[in-house]
Amino acid sequence: MTASRDERRMTNSTFVTLVLILIAYLSIGALYAVKTPAWQVPDEPAHYNYVRFVAEGRGLPVLQPGDYDQAYLERIKAARFPPAMPIDSIRYESWQPPLYYILAAPIYLASGGLLLALRLFSVALGGLVVLLAFLIVCRLGPNSPVLALGAAAFVAFVPQHVAMMAGAQNDSLAELLLALIIWQISNLQSPISNLKWVTVGVLLGLGLLTKGTVYVAVPLVAAAIGLRTMNHPDSNRATWILKSGGLAFIPALVMALPWWIRNVVVYGWPDFLASIRHDAVVAGQPTPAEWISKFGLGEYLRQYVVTTFHSFWGQFGWMGVPMNDRYYAILAAVSMAAFIGFVWSKSQISNPKGRFLMLGLWILFTLGIYVAYNFKYVQFQGRYLFPALAPIGLAFTIGLRQWTTLLPRGWRNAALAMPFVGLAALCLVALFRMIVPMLSP
Repeated sequence: MTASRDERRMTNSTFVTLVLILIAYLSIGALYAVKTPAWQVPDEPAHYNYVRFVAEGRGLPVLQPGDYDQAYLERIKAARFPPAMPIDSIRYESWQPPLYYILAAPIYLASGGLLLALRLFSVALGGLVVLLAFLIVCRLGPNSPVLALGAAAFVAFVPQHVAMMAGAQNDSLAELLLALIIWQISNLQSPISNLKWVTVGVLLGLGLLTKGTVYVAVPLVAAAIGLRTMNHPDSNRATWILKSGGLAFIPALVMALPWWIRNVVVYGWPDFLASIRHDAVVAGQPTPAEWISKFGLGEYLRQYVVTTFHSFWGQFGWMGVPMNDRYYAILAAVSMAAFIGFVWSKSQISNPKGRFLMLGLWILFTLGIYVAYNFKYVQFQGRYLFPALAPIGLAFTIGLRQWTTLLPRGWRNAALAMPFVGLAALCLVALFRMIVPMLSP
């Protein structure tokens, strides 16, 4: 059966729009990589020093007391990282899993240690994240290309996300691997072959070797296996769960186990994630108990919500450069409209049974990690929600699209595109009106 002319036109239009989104993202991301002053992406010096350590053939670094000097870090941030203040001692990311740094080491060597080269590597990985956001939503709703484009545009143009993707750090690879895993398991109605479950396991193993945020994929894969049991008779469900779980989790375990064993050897039992050593080294960070005692519970919660919202959309540098309040007010209004529209909408994805549940779990587990981390330290940084940016972007798009149903049909797509065009423009405003003038030494 051949596609109709309208179907071909829709396919061509979708492809062209996706290409334009990717070109715009890569262009804006490259501008951020070039123009953002050195080390003015959170934790960038520590990530860079990890890459340098690996590139120089010294193996993998060990996190040591003194690698996090809060007093020096505050001084160098306040001075805007002048050349006279070296970054060599900022090594507190040495506890991180090694995959990103191993992949980045050849780029470091080929470029002579150029920070821009590492930043552009992250921008390129971020472009694949944008593409996968589109593909995931297409898999969920093949008849809703507008939703897929909206989710991709959201991932591409949230200003804070662009700023992070343009830094030398492991977030870009972590988001990419997480998106690849979700892409493999997202279609609950189609069968998954044994080979695909093994592929999921390999991707999961790579994710566990990249960043702790990818651990959210473990319960998501387990949930996908559980949800798929509904398609099997009661008599063989247990066998199917054991088989699928083994195919997915055994490769991941085999890949991650050497790293965990190494951590136990280096840091001692039971510190297989190096998190106990990390907590000991970064001692001195403010805790919720301290803030509640200082500000009171009400003010603590207010700052929690407000700062999370602000830093999700854009609070640049090391959280020291917020946007003008009028931008946050507009973003709050649009976000509220999207939320109301999402609630208003019954469904915008065909045959949604189980699919919305997976997306909801993706957001819920990511939010849970963020909340849990803030029980330990005061880290009101919305960027910690970025691993779930694709489903957040889908919900955002569904909500705004619902409002466009009040318009004549011919105006709807153009009206829906405007907020995303506005976000892309805000990326440029943030870079040239806030980041460059406020963070340059």
